[in-house]
Amino acid sequence: MSTTRLVIVAVGGQGNLLASSVLGEAALLSDIPVRMSEIHGMAQRGGVVESDMLFGDARSTVISDGEADVLLGFEPSETLRALKKCNSKSLVITNMEPLPPFTVAIGKGAYPDLNEVKNLIRAKTAGLIAINAVELARQAGNELSANIVLLGALIWTGKLPIKVETVKKAIRNKVKQAFVESNLTAFDLGFSAAQEERR
Repeated sequence: MSTTRLVIVAVGGQGNLLASSVLGEAALLSDIPVRMSEIHGMAQRGGVVESDMLFGDARSTVISDGEADVLLGFEPSETLRALKKCNSKSLVITNMEPLPPFTVAIGKGAYPDLNEVKNLIRAKTAGLIAINAVELARQAGNELSANIVLLGALIWTGKLPIKVETVKKAIRNKVKQAFVESNLTAFDLGFSAAQEERR
């Protein structure tokens, strides 16, 4: 089985680890070998959290610069920062709702222009799906489900050999019961948004 390399980047508190857990569960339910490693950069203080996931036959748990098949970003500036993981054949999926770092809030830094972020990503990669996952999560009834919105967009691309129903089963297994329905709605909204974005 060929290997698909997925990098997920987020700011602490955005649900990167739950998204990784759902994908890992879905891979196991599909009998797809999966390896994962995580990097936590002061996550509880708004630092970056990165997960590397390798689906298929792989020996390493690390994705080096230029090796990612897909980059899934939960915050636009962090997506841009992780662009070094990509190559000219990579696909990037990103949330476009900014979560500016503390340095921007106190006037010690500047947040990049969102159109420029998109242009830079498109110039280096094979494609970009840019959606406002937070707004879609609000529509689903749970702003914290933006991570699952992005999983819906990821699964729509077909880059992972995992079926929609399998991911939904993994969501039911991994998400607290009170939030299952809103997360399933969030997944569907992300799936549809990706389809609309790529028309």
